[in-house]
Amino acid sequence: MKLAQQIQYLAYDPGVHPKDGGLPGLEVLKKVIGSINLFGLIAVVGALAISALVWAWGHHSGGHQAEQNGKKGTAVAAGCALLLGAANGIVAFFSAMGTQVH
Repeated sequence: MKLAQQIQYLAYDPGVHPKDGGLPGLEVLKKVIGSINLFGLIAVVGALAISALVWAWGHHSGGHQAEQNGKKGTAVAAGCALLLGAANGIVAFFSAMGTQVH
């Protein structure tokens, strides 16, 4: 096989693109994923509250390790909230970037 044919074979476009409504049950799947996202956000609110309480308790009781763990938990909960809230935007951004790869 010639080199030009091998390169052309590697660059072959299979023609597969995402389509909305292509499978039955797509709306149900979107509702399930949305519910999982909501559950995650509710869990993050709880984690943030608990972490803030541990942080405050550690600070006022002189427990430096508890204070640090509370700070860490607060930062992790805030990061999780950011990622859960931005999930659609992150996926849309990288999906759009992926369509530009040739």
